[in-house]
Amino acid sequence: MTDTGKQYEHLPVLLEEVLEMWFSRGDGFYVDGTFGRGGHSRALLAKLDADGRLTGIDRDPLAIAEGEKLAGEDSRFQIKASRFDCLPEVVAEQGRPIDGLLLDLGVSSPQLDDAGRGFSFLRDGPLDMRMDPTSGESAAEWLARAEEKEIADVLYRYGEERKSRRIARRICETRKEQPITRTLQLAELIQSVLGRGEPGKHPATRSFQALRIHINGELDALNEVLEQSLETLAIGGRLAIISFHSLEDRIVKLFIRDHSGRAPKGRGGLPLGDELPQRLEPVGKAIRAGKAELKVNVRSRSAVLRVAEKVA
Repeated sequence: MTDTGKQYEHLPVLLEEVLEMWFSRGDGFYVDGTFGRGGHSRALLAKLDADGRLTGIDRDPLAIAEGEKLAGEDSRFQIKASRFDCLPEVVAEQGRPIDGLLLDLGVSSPQLDDAGRGFSFLRDGPLDMRMDPTSGESAAEWLARAEEKEIADVLYRYGEERKSRRIARRICETRKEQPITRTLQLAELIQSVLGRGEPGKHPATRSFQALRIHINGELDALNEVLEQSLETLAIGGRLAIISFHSLEDRIVKLFIRDHSGRAPKGRGGLPLGDELPQRLEPVGKAIRAGKAELKVNVRSRSAVLRVAEKVA
């Protein structure tokens, strides 16, 4: 429940667009690398025939529980508890390449709305931020031990926070007096440094994003799964990725460009770097949510869907 007592409904982002671009054959093998609460997966299963197969992947124990429930309802589906950069294992288990891979990056609505998970700067809760709260180091534990420069670097690199050094300095000063263990405690600290911030945007937005990405190794996993997709997708298989901020989208955009024979050229048409053999073909342009979806799901406003097909 949220602090208003209202239970948010989980709405899969760009659902119709994903189905149109992700689905190619009824008897295919698909992977939903960010299963969440299964919105995209359930919609795809409705389109698959009896020979189709779908594997969901997630680190969140609640998502795994939801996946196990779905697996009990539909024998064409299985859930795997892992980071999504485990595609070679998934392919080996199924004994066939992937016809469609979906990644819906970032934190899900249920995770964000659960104050106990520590992702939200609007609700008080333990400063955790782990996708899998049973494994690894929480944000509070990392902030308690990290050097000031390391904190500043993370805030700048993953949150593009221009005042990262000032925030890191305040964090280190504050933790000498008391540990930083609550989400609102950190959000208020950041606001004390930055002021009210941009209209319509909480001043802690970039810093919370940066900490979440760092704690969960999200960009490392994204880079790894993109490379894995080149070897695990079938010819004609499609890679569909939904990003919610510029860091993720830039990685996806450049990866597709670099492997599609569209590397930028310098003067005289000469390539600026080593040209890679074409292995992907972009499918259409970047897709964003339309007005109708934005009316019912405000969190879709920053979503960008990019799709590419393996050609060689």
